[in-house]
Amino acid sequence: MALMTVRFRVTGQVQGVGFRAYVQSQARDMGASGWVANASDGSVVGVVSLPESLLPRLREILRAGPPRARVEDLEIGEAAPPFPGVGEPFRIERDCL
Repeated sequence: MALMTVRFRVTGQVQGVGFRAYVQSQARDMGASGWVANASDGSVVGVVSLPESLLPRLREILRAGPPRARVEDLEIGEAAPPFPGVGEPFRIERDCL
C-alpha cells in the first residue's frame, strides 16, 4: 500500500460551515493523517497522507463538503517535504496564515 501526501486548497463558502470538522471526520474514517486549517483569504487548506488508492475518495469529500458549504474550486497536488502532521492523528488547526 503506497502512501501519498497531498496539499489541498478549497475555495468558496467553506469557512464557518463546519468544513474543517467534516474533513477531519472523513479523513479519520479513511485512516489518513495530516491537518486542515482556515486560511486568511477565506479558503480552507490542509495536508493529507493516505493510501494512493483513496485519493479519488478524498477529492470527492473535498468537492462535496458539508451540507452548508459551497465549494467553488479545489486545488490538490503532491506535497513537498517536510510534511507537518503526517503520521499523527488528523487534526484541525485553528488558522493557517
